[in-house]
Amino acid sequence: MLVVWGAITLTFVALSLVKGDVVDAIAGNAQLSPEVRAQIVSDYHLDRSPIEQYGAYLWRLLHLDLGQSYALRMPVSEAIGQQIGPTFQLLLAATVVSFLTAIVVALLTANRPRWVRGPASAVEVVLVAIPSFWLGILLLSVFSFGLHWFPAIGNDGISGLVLPTIALAATPTALLVQVLRQGLERVLDEPFVVTARTRGLGESAVLLRHVLRHALMPVVTLSGWIAGAMISGAVVIEQVFSRQGLGRLIVNAIGAKDFPLITGIVIVAAVFYVVVNLAIDAAYVRLDPRLRKAAA
Repeated sequence: MLVVWGAITLTFVALSLVKGDVVDAIAGNAQLSPEVRAQIVSDYHLDRSPIEQYGAYLWRLLHLDLGQSYALRMPVSEAIGQQIGPTFQLLLAATVVSFLTAIVVALLTANRPRWVRGPASAVEVVLVAIPSFWLGILLLSVFSFGLHWFPAIGNDGISGLVLPTIALAATPTALLVQVLRQGLERVLDEPFVVTARTRGLGESAVLLRHVLRHALMPVVTLSGWIAGAMISGAVVIEQVFSRQGLGRLIVNAIGAKDFPLITGIVIVAAVFYVVVNLAIDAAYVRLDPRLRKAAA
């Protein structure tokens, strides 16, 4: 929760330190009548002390009131609610693709000859080095403009999700493969693996039932950072593929100087990050029996 509180506090401080009239910062490029300006002063308690303003700001957020977007002429929560679906869809698809691909590739290349690992490692290094927006443009050039297999823009069904998912998932997948492969090779040398083999278990059973679970621990640790990277990466990918979502929403909000909408998206992203990390903590307990015993 400290992350959420920190994001809330930083947005309040940013609003307090803005140059010029705070009302103009909140309104952005929107033209406001004197009555609306007076309403902003009342809503944000701008005629009171900074401590009272901060308290009122926290109170509004506790009641899920993210404020009003005067550029869009609608509540911030409504604007975010209209766009969060496509972004969540993209993040979910990229996460599933990243983890499934990483597990398959790591299992196929761990403890394999150099002629198998070498090409895989080379591809991983390239994918880590390539910026997501450049990969997105390359995918568009080949598969949309060249082969016409997928649409170039928009959110049209599954076909419109394929290329953005690949572009967003490429770098996380490469990192996960590297970490998971190292984990698999380390666990394969553990005594309990030798014991499992002496009991007559096949190599596939040893990998899937014993080795993979233990090797996933560092991958789970890395997942928190990957979640943050995907949130920021989605902003770029949605622009490249002209997709609706929070990415395009925040870019438009920055262009319109829509401060309430920008702060609302920042707070929502912080909450999402906290939820992901809570899920990661729960996954630790699930994967490691020792943690379950300690919790009990």
